[in-house]
Amino acid sequence: PTTAMVAERAGASIGTVYRYFPDRIAVLQSLAARNSERLMSRVAAELVPARHASATDALLAVLGATIELFRTEPGYRSVRVGDVLDLLPPTSEVTAHAAMADVVTDALVAGYGAIDSVEVRLAVGTAVEIADALVARAFARDTRGDAVLLAEAERAVRAVVAGLL
Repeated sequence: PTTAMVAERAGASIGTVYRYFPDRIAVLQSLAARNSERLMSRVAAELVPARHASATDALLAVLGATIELFRTEPGYRSVRVGDVLDLLPPTSEVTAHAAMADVVTDALVAGYGAIDSVEVRLAVGTAVEIADALVARAFARDTRGDAVLLAEAERAVRAVVAGLL
């Protein structure tokens, strides 16, 4: 989107937008940061120890929180966790998905008795990547999310962590 489009959508003048953001890339980066913060807040709420019956159920609740953001959070489908705004040099060696997977794995280990191992970390990281891809695809053309793809995301998450959590 252009900066003029952002201003129009926000119901603000282009001068107001430029007062807070030097260019459209800064707008996208701010949106990505906001969406990341909102997802991590919801993920933290889902990963409270003993909120779910098992580590797998907690991981599936993270998937559910992600799906809910796609449905309810303006702009989340456009710029979400894992999207790369590669117009500027990366600020970290760790990808957004890897950082989220570490947070999720740490919570599953601390609150749900998951074993902290390379295999579990790889499985949770893989589950996060697969879930994000399938959920994004489910919402690409359907604002409620394609039910078949969302079910496949849950099946894939379960399959990837089966026997490990």
